[in-house]
Amino acid sequence: MERIAIAQPSWDNEMRDAALATLDSLRWVKGEQGHLFGKEFAQMCGAVNATPCQSGSVALWAALRLLGIGPGDEVIVPSLTYIATTTCVSLVGATPIFVDVEPDFWCIDLEQVKKVYNEHTKAVIGVHLFGQMYDPELIEWCKTQGVALIEDAAQAHGASLVVDGVQRGAGACGDIGIFSFFPSKNMAVGGEGGMLTTTLESISNRMQAFVNHGRDVTLESFEVGSNLRMSEVSAAIGRIQLKRLERWVERRCEIAGRYSASLCNVRGFSIPAVRKHSNHAWHQYCVLAEQPLQLKQHLDHNGIDARIYYSTPCHRQKVFEGHPQYESSLKWTDELGPKLVAIPVHHQLRDEEVEYIIEKIIEFSTMVD
Repeated sequence: MERIAIAQPSWDNEMRDAALATLDSLRWVKGEQGHLFGKEFAQMCGAVNATPCQSGSVALWAALRLLGIGPGDEVIVPSLTYIATTTCVSLVGATPIFVDVEPDFWCIDLEQVKKVYNEHTKAVIGVHLFGQMYDPELIEWCKTQGVALIEDAAQAHGASLVVDGVQRGAGACGDIGIFSFFPSKNMAVGGEGGMLTTTLESISNRMQAFVNHGRDVTLESFEVGSNLRMSEVSAAIGRIQLKRLERWVERRCEIAGRYSASLCNVRGFSIPAVRKHSNHAWHQYCVLAEQPLQLKQHLDHNGIDARIYYSTPCHRQKVFEGHPQYESSLKWTDELGPKLVAIPVHHQLRDEEVEYIIEKIIEFSTMVD
């Protein structure tokens, strides 16, 4: 059996044809593909509008700028996340305030958010970690407090959550949402790429202009933006991938279900919980392992890619050495990060590969029993 990758981007003839047709059109930027990709993506998640951009990290920076956040402001962020979620705050001159996550669902803990909230708090960045949607009560709390909610959905393409009795897709559960189309994500664009979404009419037109130097249709700049545009070729590929997304996420859910059913009673492991009334997108399937390094080594030895997420929390990374929270303890972030082992869950896995992964994890549990 060939080595089983932790992630594998999809590529087929329809995507290739779309890319070549776009190149042949000689309209490589600011054309129909980007416009339609944004429109179709907004429809998929239920947002008012969506705008393609260069990356998920760029989208985070743009979201903060669109909300007018800068020096003197504080933005509450979870520390158990990818570093871009937090460094974007520093890039606009604001201060990230790190909080712990829920012990069961691993997303930002609303009770911890409430504890650090003050008059300087201008926004919360909630992360749908590994494809798990955050607590819907966070949405209502931010609205009540008048605090902007930025939805980091970089790992949540195709996820959804019931909010006030209505099913809402990732990208429509905050004031501004962001997605990444990095090749390891649930959908990609043939390279780097990102998406901004919004549920606010007041942000909609500004968002589209912001990625094009803040210019309006007369080509006059009315606010400081930059060139954050996605290429037409990437947008054309993204549109094809978007058509496949629902089926791909269904396959991820099927694989995750098989893992959970097979591993739920295996000693030395805990399987991930899924929030009620939500659809997990399973960007990653992480087991909570008592011996994470040994498990990773065992899987590696048997030709299976695995990774530990996130062994060093954001607030303890060197980039934040001067931050007041650099040596602070966040109970669940500190405990979970070094023990979360991601195993392959991408939609292109074959059934025999899924069974092989299960077999090798169970084998490991008997070896260390």
